[in-house]
Amino acid sequence: MQLGVLTVPLYEMSLDEALGYLASKGVTTVEIGGGGYPGTGHCKPVELLNDEAKFEEFKNIFKKHNMDICALSCHGNPIHPNKEIAKKFDDDITNTILLAEKLGIKTIVTFSGCPGDHEGAKLPNWVTCSWPEDYLEVLDYQWNEVLIPYWKQKAEFAKSHGVEKIAFELHPGFCVYNTASLLRLREAVGPIIGANVDPSHLFWQGMDPVKVIYELGGEAIHHFHAKDTAINPYQTPINGVLDTGHYGDLMKRSWVFRTVGYGHDYKVWKDIISALKTVGYDGAISIEHEDSLMSQKEGLEKAIEFLKDVIIFEKPGAMWWA
Repeated sequence: MQLGVLTVPLYEMSLDEALGYLASKGVTTVEIGGGGYPGTGHCKPVELLNDEAKFEEFKNIFKKHNMDICALSCHGNPIHPNKEIAKKFDDDITNTILLAEKLGIKTIVTFSGCPGDHEGAKLPNWVTCSWPEDYLEVLDYQWNEVLIPYWKQKAEFAKSHGVEKIAFELHPGFCVYNTASLLRLREAVGPIIGANVDPSHLFWQGMDPVKVIYELGGEAIHHFHAKDTAINPYQTPINGVLDTGHYGDLMKRSWVFRTVGYGHDYKVWKDIISALKTVGYDGAISIEHEDSLMSQKEGLEKAIEFLKDVIIFEKPGAMWWA
């Protein structure tokens, strides 16, 4: 396994400065935003696809710091019912795929997206229950008329350009948000579809990341985000976990994102890493820092030091004791 970082918190630094800083902390791989919600602060795909000098300069910065790229991220909603919004996200995914091909990167990370509830909708509609039966009609439309056709087409495009893994973050608000929805889309589209396992979103839904990892298995896990969640023991029993309060209202929210170790302890994270290793995942453990109680650097540095004691870096040897 490799210790990695999604570089979004370091956009105030140049790419050269950010990689130098991360390398000095022991990070060996990075996840780079190529559009969508992660933005393009360290990587502008359209520019890099059309300017060979800029492209070579970009590659040389990674060589300078002996840093790998584990994935390109372009989280967005390419099936948004607003066609202009959908096209922007779709263009970002397309350009990220093309840049991944040019760089030899095999994995992109994104969201499945969420459409509206009918052809003329203006906003996405995330369904969270199966009754009354109206919601089943919405799900049928979303999955069979929008989601599956879109990703079948995009998956073929990705495969034709050398991308082998499309990793969906299991994120509420989008059609793929848990184990069953990920496996459903993977079955419909093919094995290029897999999970970006981010325990933070599993914790607040009441899911057990270790059991999710075992259920998915190594073949369906394409990427991993290291982010934690703290469950508020006072608010959650009162209001449950479907919290729509502002992320900045920390006292009243049922849960908040934390840097790893500040929501769950070493034992929980060691079990998660061991489960990943057991099912055969040996890729990047990519820190996604979104802790509103910490600065960009402090949150990253605490996560880096915590994970150095948790990640299993080496491949196991022979069973010398047996």
